[in-house]
Amino acid sequence: MNLKPSICIDALFEGTPTAEAIALVAKLGYPAFEFWMWWEKDLPQVMQARDAHSLKIAACCTKFVSLVDAQVRDLYLEGLQESIAAAKQLDCPVLISQVGDFLPEVDLEDQHDSLVAGLKAAAKMLEGTNITLAIEPLNEQVDHAGYYLVESDEAFEIVEKVASPNVKVTFDIYHQQISEGHLIHNITSNIEKIAHFHAAGNPGRHELNLGEIHYPAIIEAIQKTDYDGYFGLEYWPEADAETGLLEAKLLF
Repeated sequence: MNLKPSICIDALFEGTPTAEAIALVAKLGYPAFEFWMWWEKDLPQVMQARDAHSLKIAACCTKFVSLVDAQVRDLYLEGLQESIAAAKQLDCPVLISQVGDFLPEVDLEDQHDSLVAGLKAAAKMLEGTNITLAIEPLNEQVDHAGYYLVESDEAFEIVEKVASPNVKVTFDIYHQQISEGHLIHNITSNIEKIAHFHAAGNPGRHELNLGEIHYPAIIEAIQKTDYDGYFGLEYWPEADAETGLLEAKLLF
């Protein structure tokens, strides 16, 4: 099965006006784009540019409220309700969710349980939609010191406990190379729990062909599965963004 690539316009075209960035996605021959904070975008403008270039929106984020802190769960769910409405408006299939920072004063098991409980409540809100909420493990060594959810095995365990087709994982290959390695095994063994991918080279978080991650083998392994979601390119280009994206397109 061929992977569908998506360009994160906030990273690849940082500082470029939204409509111009979306036009560049189409110019480069990519089928989809994604971005982070929908509440900072002019959504009618995004949709107009999307439709003008016959593109799809692959993903955006839900609001950044901690899921490990049970005391703010209602705020998370309020933000999710707003994000579901935005995703419906945008015809966006995936809402990416971070989970918050580790709370040193709270037992680890309690934080894990808070995550599960919050996501079970979220799953009820997502029932009957075509929207998937995808929690994202991040590395704490380089980019996100203090973040709670670091390794994919805990993310997959959480998804299993929630047991909803609307709650899965965003597997960021860059972050997981730093945190744990064993990328192909961890991906293919849990592919049914993955709703979205992010990709960047490591070290540096630049182009996919820079660094130690062998993306041709990873992409080939994913293509042998039944995964039908998007493969998001989320990196900061070291060289010319358009040239790098044309080279990356050859991987798909």
